[in-house]
Amino acid sequence: MNKLIYAIILMASTLVCAQNTIKDSIKWTGNRPDGHAPISVMGDHTHGKGEFMFSYRLMSMNMEELKRGSNNEEFANVLMPNGGEYMVTPTKMPMHMHMIGFMYAPSNKITLMAMTNYTTMEMDHLTGSGGTFTTESSGFGDLKLAMLYKFFNKNRQQLHGQIGFSLPTGTIDNKDETPASMGNEVVLPYPMQIGSGTYDSELGLTYLAQCDAFSFGSQLKGVIRFGDNDNNYSLGNRYSFSNWAAFKATDWLSFSARLEGLIVDEIDGANPDLNPMMVITADTRNSGGTYINSGLGFNLYVPKGTLKNMRFGFEFATPLLQKVEGVQLKQKETITLGLQYAF
Repeated sequence: MNKLIYAIILMASTLVCAQNTIKDSIKWTGNRPDGHAPISVMGDHTHGKGEFMFSYRLMSMNMEELKRGSNNEEFANVLMPNGGEYMVTPTKMPMHMHMIGFMYAPSNKITLMAMTNYTTMEMDHLTGSGGTFTTESSGFGDLKLAMLYKFFNKNRQQLHGQIGFSLPTGTIDNKDETPASMGNEVVLPYPMQIGSGTYDSELGLTYLAQCDAFSFGSQLKGVIRFGDNDNNYSLGNRYSFSNWAAFKATDWLSFSARLEGLIVDEIDGANPDLNPMMVITADTRNSGGTYINSGLGFNLYVPKGTLKNMRFGFEFATPLLQKVEGVQLKQKETITLGLQYAF
């Protein structure tokens, strides 16, 4: 029932704002606290000619316990010799990602964007004999470059598209020791690798609208992988549809709510150095899924003074629905906070 109420409030605020935007000839503007989407949404806004923006985000995500399809699963049920097919199962995976972004608008129609990240991950494991161990992975991720093109901005509404690609600068060969590796480092499974190893394209379409007290937006985005990487696999394509609404409490504070539908395809191919019977995360059948995610957050904005156009964003997100392929770790909470400065 709480989830239904949450969705109704989000849709109702969107409709109220839409009623007002039709009657107004003022352009959509980013110079208000709700002028940017929740901090977890990328490529949500454009800039005027000659403007720059620097951004830093920290995303902390936790995965814990198991799901099989849309149901919870016990660790014992997937392990040998209890009738399961794996010798090891993950039990928990915290991940921290530091994201650095840069935007520049050479014209009022075009905004260029670049982003990279540094990621650290840990994964706790349980063996069929009751033993436990932890593996770690870290490194710089893939470099993403994109162009945002503004189709129109009128009546407090804006529509812009995104076309971009990522360079495979992130490693797909991270290694660590395990109890079975006899003191040697071995290649870690797919979720513990930092990059994709492939040249990927990213396409998006974003609609924005504002009224005096509210703003809202919708974004369609897809990530398409091309070919296999050097380890003979490619990560699954990703398709997302995000919708958000924000309430402008003051000239410097807004509160937001977000709903996202996400589809992730299964991994195609397989790394020959990974044994799919060893651990759940080394079996490509346990990849991909369908998710509905929610988020609540706020934006703080500096409207004037020395720090004018600086903003701080925060969002707490959690899945409302997750249906995974095979058996996978359950997604838990994701906390994103960030600092943006335009000049």
